[in-house]
Amino acid sequence: MSVRHGLLALLTQGPRYGYQLRAEFEASTGATWPLNIGQVYTTLSRMERDGLVAPGEQDEQGRVVYAITEEGRAELRRWFGTPVAQADRPRDELVIKLAMAVTAGEVDVRQVVGAQRTATMRTLQDLTRAKRAQSGAAQRLVLDSMIFQAEAEQRWLDHCEAVLAEPPSSGRAPGRSASNGRTSQETSDDE
Repeated sequence: MSVRHGLLALLTQGPRYGYQLRAEFEASTGATWPLNIGQVYTTLSRMERDGLVAPGEQDEQGRVVYAITEEGRAELRRWFGTPVAQADRPRDELVIKLAMAVTAGEVDVRQVVGAQRTATMRTLQDLTRAKRAQSGAAQRLVLDSMIFQAEAEQRWLDHCEAVLAEPPSSGRAPGRSASNGRTSQETSDDE
């Protein structure tokens, strides 16, 4: 999710100051995604430049309220109507870490999995406690999603342990040839 679209969604409820948008964004996401106020105002400036929001007059304290424009509403409808593709999500650092641990061969991968399992379980407990304290539907949906992701990560870690416990089929690391444990490219370079 982009901050831009989150702010546009909040502005459909009426004009808001930057600080109001930050507070409402954090409340809507169950305080799981804190925003820097500078990021809010930078995003508002870009959206103003792009015609998605319009600033109002300054109040006596120098604060400016922002309102969504028709172009902003159209952009928000487009965003809500477009499914999120797997390719649009950031890379999963844990998957990369475990793949590199297996590839490197100099690390106890089971220890890496165990440390992650402990951290994920702690996160799952924290999220469950936070969910009990929330009353709003938006916050509950965010926390439910995070809980389901943590549960899925735990299942995936179980799978990793099972795969690591399997005996190697050929006694050598994947991608290695039988000749001195070198890769097929290394072997062909010698020929």
